[in-house]
Amino acid sequence: MLSHNDLKRGVQFILEDEPHEVVESSFVFKGRGSSVVQTKIKDLLTGNVLSKTFHPGEAFEEAEIEKVNVKFVYFHTRAVAKGKEEGSSSSSRDKFVFSEEENPSNRFELTSEIIGNSVIFLKQDQIVTGMKFKDKVINISLPVKVQLKVKDAPPGVRGDRAQGGTKIVTLETGAQINVPLFIETGDVIEVNTEKGEYVKRI
Repeated sequence: MLSHNDLKRGVQFILEDEPHEVVESSFVFKGRGSSVVQTKIKDLLTGNVLSKTFHPGEAFEEAEIEKVNVKFVYFHTRAVAKGKEEGSSSSSRDKFVFSEEENPSNRFELTSEIIGNSVIFLKQDQIVTGMKFKDKVINISLPVKVQLKVKDAPPGVRGDRAQGGTKIVTLETGAQINVPLFIETGDVIEVNTEKGEYVKRI
């Protein structure tokens, strides 16, 4: 069992019968040497992130999550109706299709809401880590750093280059991020998928 002191970043545990992962964690000390833990936790089944405070004496079961290699196959957009009345509008929901690397015929879908912000850095045929809970892959995680090609980069203004400014480029996955002005179309860059930030040119 895990105590509230064990709820540090990256720890996966069961809360209300569902697997969660600690995204952020900080200890706040109270009187007489006791402390509470203020966290942001992600529901691995829904992708929802919520803030929650845990207190001394609370105990939690560690989530038994198996890690497997999975391959990103493709994504498609599926319309979702907002109402049944005539003229009602609809929204679209992106579904991302994966297959287990060891068993390509075993495919499954995840939504962008479940995967989270790093989904914009997913590249076709990329191998990522799948999280399997009770024999079902419920989520995936990308490497902290990935290499992606710049699909479109506006020209940098020479006067700005000396000042070390930035510009927005589009990557091969469609993601847009800020990069230094010297980055050009066709360059391969390293991106931090957790922060959504440029790291370096390869």
